[in-house]
Amino acid sequence: MPIYKAPLEDVRFVLDEIVGLDKLSALPGYEEATPELVGQVLEEGAKLCEEVLFPLNQSGDGEGCHFENGVVRTPKGFKEAYATYIEAGWQGLACDPAYGGQGLPKLVNIMLEEFICSANLSFGMYPGLSLGAYNALSMYGSDELKQRFLPKLVDGTWSGTMCLTEPHCGTDLGIIRTKAVPDEQGGYTITGTKIFISAGEHDLTENILHLVLARLPDAPAGTRGISLFLVPKFLAKEDGTPGALNGVACGSIEHKMGIKASSTCVMNFEDATGWLVGEPHKGMRAMFVMMNAARLAVGIQGLGLSEVSYQNAVNYARERLQGRSLSGVKAPDKPADPIIVHPDVRKNLMTARAYTEGARALGALVAYHLDVAERHADPRTKRDSDEFVQLMTPIVKALFTDIGFESANIAVQVHGGHGFIWETGVEQYVRDARICQIYEGTNGIQALDLVGRKLPQDMGRLLRHFFHPVGRDIEAGMEDDELGEFVMPLAKAFAKLQQATALIAQKGLKDPEEAGAAASDYLRLFGLVALGWSWLTMVKAAKAKLAAGDGNAAFYEAKITTARFYMAKLLPQVNSLFITITAGAKPLMELEDAAF
Repeated sequence: MPIYKAPLEDVRFVLDEIVGLDKLSALPGYEEATPELVGQVLEEGAKLCEEVLFPLNQSGDGEGCHFENGVVRTPKGFKEAYATYIEAGWQGLACDPAYGGQGLPKLVNIMLEEFICSANLSFGMYPGLSLGAYNALSMYGSDELKQRFLPKLVDGTWSGTMCLTEPHCGTDLGIIRTKAVPDEQGGYTITGTKIFISAGEHDLTENILHLVLARLPDAPAGTRGISLFLVPKFLAKEDGTPGALNGVACGSIEHKMGIKASSTCVMNFEDATGWLVGEPHKGMRAMFVMMNAARLAVGIQGLGLSEVSYQNAVNYARERLQGRSLSGVKAPDKPADPIIVHPDVRKNLMTARAYTEGARALGALVAYHLDVAERHADPRTKRDSDEFVQLMTPIVKALFTDIGFESANIAVQVHGGHGFIWETGVEQYVRDARICQIYEGTNGIQALDLVGRKLPQDMGRLLRHFFHPVGRDIEAGMEDDELGEFVMPLAKAFAKLQQATALIAQKGLKDPEEAGAAASDYLRLFGLVALGWSWLTMVKAAKAKLAAGDGNAAFYEAKITTARFYMAKLLPQVNSLFITITAGAKPLMELEDAAF
């Protein structure tokens, strides 16, 4: 049976020493987000995940969702768990108090999301989609729509979805066919079919609010002609309760490789009543609020799966007896040594650990800048933080989900044959993690977004929000002899990143396929340097704690040891990535299509 314990000590270290909760509580509106309060919130969230959600993960995977006569039933225990979730106010944790939310920082909510994704990714899809709908509606909805619908999303009695993909188009939303026609009541009738709609139909809430991309009759071609509409499953009565069924129906649910307890639906809209969100033909701008939040959330899904995979791999490696240590017997009272003594097993465990803890620190930093971008009093600081988040969003989404899949496979490898069977639980993490690299824009799309949009934006201004602080930290670290073994590898990797950036910018101007061919390798290189930066920051914090004799010395020593592994064993990947990038597009593009 799998295990899970929320990594509270590591999260506290990241929040206190890497981000700084004092900086968070200094933001307007976050004055009550003290370390004490945040700690209490995360401890309670950990209990919910460990005691309520995690026990349903494997059983939910085995049972899956049921589709009967247009109705979806979630697996046994999910309705009760969801009721517990919303009754405790978790859905509105980071939502505006004006609509019933608790108004806590996004950073705190994202830390909770990691716990949820580790404990039960399928369950987390339902409230996660609702939060995305809340974000889009709160930013672009009219005051009337906000007052009518946001309180229901915040308290969790209603849920939300985003309906983008259609049978003939995935990422290329410019060719969607769903139509919206104005009606006589000031609304619109929506007709079309959407596929792969997570949480499109289920039995957890009394109503479901669909945010649907569609075209008005006078819409220009392409993405410039897309509008966004709010389409509820049930039309609300005057008292705000669900009334008549709208023209919305679930046609089927997908039978999937993973996240089987999350309903993935084909949704049919037939003259359904909806309301415009934002301006006509400006739907992509509004939907990008939801999409970008979803991309960060999916990155956290990868982090959550990486953490739970690592925990189970370590647990098994400590218990499984197999062979003897190459350096001499370690457990003479037993017939064999635990496999954790073997170098290759340790390499696997350290890889998952270094990626997971590095990603947690980087993800927390990005989440902190989300709060700064929303709350800081200085417009320039707000803009800078927003641009940092823009730059890092494709990296968090793609790198973290790649890490999640890699760590899940590591867990299976450490378990050996026992990892390949369902009972031990780790093969589920491989299946669940695989979708994270695909939805909300495949990781290849994220790489294209990074090199095609983020790098050239405003003459490279977004890059400065990463390059400048990394450069400053490297320069400062060079003056500390104790940091040499960590600073020098990062400095060399950072130089490779700068060279690769210049090369892509130069070649990409002449031939866009050069940038496209390098994109995925470049994103990985960028991400590895970002994790290295995070590890340098953590080493400095851990050394300061040890020097002060403050806290758990073993914890800080382990941080430094893990950082040493990352710098020596994982960061050098940038060298081969750089060589691959310099090879250019020709090896990819010269084979004729017909020859494949």
